[in-house]
Amino acid sequence: MEKHPYYNNKGIALIITLTVIALLVTVTFELNRQLQASVISSAIVRDRLILSHMISSGVEIAEAILIKDKNDSEIDSVQEDWANPDKIEAYLSQVPFDEGKIGLFISDELGRIQVNALVQFPEGKDFNPPQKDLWFRFMALILAQQENLEDEDMLFEEVAEPSAIINPIKDWLDSNDNDAITGLNGAENEYYKDLDPPYPTRNGPFRHIEELIRTKGITPDLFYTADVQMLGISNFITVHGVSDLNDKFIYTGKININTADLPVIAGLLPVGQEFLSTEIFNYRIESANEQFIYELTSPTWYKDVPGCSEVDIDAELITTQSDIFRIECNAALRDIMKTATVIVQREKNKESGKWYCKVLNWTYE
Repeated sequence: MEKHPYYNNKGIALIITLTVIALLVTVTFELNRQLQASVISSAIVRDRLILSHMISSGVEIAEAILIKDKNDSEIDSVQEDWANPDKIEAYLSQVPFDEGKIGLFISDELGRIQVNALVQFPEGKDFNPPQKDLWFRFMALILAQQENLEDEDMLFEEVAEPSAIINPIKDWLDSNDNDAITGLNGAENEYYKDLDPPYPTRNGPFRHIEELIRTKGITPDLFYTADVQMLGISNFITVHGVSDLNDKFIYTGKININTADLPVIAGLLPVGQEFLSTEIFNYRIESANEQFIYELTSPTWYKDVPGCSEVDIDAELITTQSDIFRIECNAALRDIMKTATVIVQREKNKESGKWYCKVLNWTYE
């Protein structure tokens, strides 16, 4: 018996209706998903903006601490407020946030070895002798770590001596020498143009510390981490430290012995006396009744350290003052964190005579 067309049309209409409903449900779910994603995205953008403002506030607090320190003291050392985590936390507590939390760490950038001081500027051609000796001692200590490595494939397979690091750095820095290669293991444009991809040498001061990885002999392992017991050389080196002299730029390369880290102190010491670096490092922070025991005013205070009376560190290498600092500020809000590293230099306003902090570099991670 043939079905009446009415019933066939009714079935088709039902199918169409169900299809439309399914489509509407799908569209509704998709719109809802997009709306939720938009809301979440907007919340993330909002939180990141708040984090940026929090970091800016943290950096301003750090700058205020450094300016206060400059007005209160003629030297810079690990004994001061900017180097004390508890004092930093006390300053931060005075500027509470409704939500989130910030962390702040300040370190002396001139407690590091200034790579650009390896060559005498502004001429930019020859080694700076005291800096060259410092680099040889420092790199000898770093490369000696290879003896403690259990994994033979990690690094240092091709680097046997400090000159394999130092000479290429010097060639990267120097100019006006007709691309002459330093020693037997230096590297000028002829070496770098054969790499894949090729690139030229700077023939001038390093602009960013990461540029060191581009020089012959410096591997990422050596740059970032030498082994589990010692950080890579990037933690002890800076590209900052330029000074003006008669309208010309120079790098004195003087390291603040009051703030230098242990490997840097070891590099400052004469060969055979590097074992005294731990004594010097600890001497600076010895305290009693919550007061530091020893003054660090004179650049030769290290001679008062037990066992160091006969030690002579080249006076061309050390100072007790600094005006360039590294500010590391992190901000956390809900599940998001943002970190900034800011290099600042304290300068005096010529008109007002007041100190302020000039930002030399600001990077986010």
